[in-house]
Amino acid sequence: MPPRPHRPAALTWQVFRGSDAVRDGLLTEHQLRNSAWVRLRHDIYADSRLERDHALACRAALLRLPPGVVVGGPSAAYLHGVEHAASFTDEVHVLVPRSLRVGSQRGLSVHVNAITPLTSSETPDPAAPSTRRPAGTRRPSGRPPDTSRPPTSGHHSAAIRPLDAGRTPGAERMPDAERPSSAGRPRDAARPVEVGHPPAGGMPPRPVRRLSRPAAMPVGAGGLVMTGRGDGWAAARPHGSRERDLPIPRSDPGRAAWETAVWLDPVRAVAIVDSLLGQGLTDRDTLAAMAARNADRPGGRRARWVFDLADGGAESPPESHLRVRLVLGGLPRPVVQHPIRLPSGIVLHPDLAWPHYRVAVEYDGKWHSDVEQLHRDRRRLNHLVAAGWLVLHVTSRRLHGEFPAVLREVRDALVSRGWRQGSSR
Repeated sequence: MPPRPHRPAALTWQVFRGSDAVRDGLLTEHQLRNSAWVRLRHDIYADSRLERDHALACRAALLRLPPGVVVGGPSAAYLHGVEHAASFTDEVHVLVPRSLRVGSQRGLSVHVNAITPLTSSETPDPAAPSTRRPAGTRRPSGRPPDTSRPPTSGHHSAAIRPLDAGRTPGAERMPDAERPSSAGRPRDAARPVEVGHPPAGGMPPRPVRRLSRPAAMPVGAGGLVMTGRGDGWAAARPHGSRERDLPIPRSDPGRAAWETAVWLDPVRAVAIVDSLLGQGLTDRDTLAAMAARNADRPGGRRARWVFDLADGGAESPPESHLRVRLVLGGLPRPVVQHPIRLPSGIVLHPDLAWPHYRVAVEYDGKWHSDVEQLHRDRRRLNHLVAAGWLVLHVTSRRLHGEFPAVLREVRDALVSRGWRQGSSR
């Protein structure tokens, strides 16, 4: 049986600077290269038992940045619980104050913190009626307003990207997520698989020195989730500690939605804002206030377009991607989860629908290969066809590999039911 790798208690479940650990006598340079640790960035190491997720990538990035830098955009959305917003290998998006100059780093997307936060009078009153959709409820019926193509954004430098500078549509790789994200679960901390124990007897090892990081706390909409910071020593992660005990400074959900809308391509951005709305992390009142407050900033029109198209009723990221790509392809905006009441009293909710033309599109994800699910889907299809609906099915393979053909088929279906290009419906 191979010997267990040496892990000082002060470094158990931690992300740390290798040079600090060596300087403080916790590890040697040779020990840093053993299987107990994984190198995340230059001079940044972590306990190899930590889950390789985007939260771990965020922690590693912040350790190489000065105090005052916070996580924003899709990275912040991930930390708030939108799991498809970013992966371990995706860039970490950070906001830096204007007074700081942060150079280009691999795996880091740097933006100047220039957004105008909401004032207390603009923040929606929690006691007032809200447009937030409770988790698990369907979107009310009714046709949303039409949307046009997203406005283009300005250019930006390679080292420092202004907060409101958008990316060229399509520049971001579309995430390969097939199921809805888990609802509202923060992703602040990486998850341990086992627990290390401090050495028995003797003097405890000196804790490793870390850059100070702000603690997190709830704040008003449109701000940063952070409080005052304090320098000190990092203790070992205790057994059973909860994710909120190790917070990462980040934009709150409303601000993260704005940043995501401005920075990412529209297909990916709408899917993330859909999830922020669907999980109840933000609401349309907050998004409207953010859009109005920053309407004159670069990227303001683009953010409004994304917010208008976003819909918390979407049940998975691929459904959101399909909806946005159909709209960008020149088709009228479909209704998400439109309720269709059958004569038998059954109410069906197709993924996308054009009620005026009685055309619906169902997205078949990977889990639709299940025999029972396939049986239920085909029964739904028969019910919809019997009620006079024209139903098209789109698979994951066709969405990602044959979209021009999908767009043509949906357009032909709408035309066969009376739609004409340029129609307001």
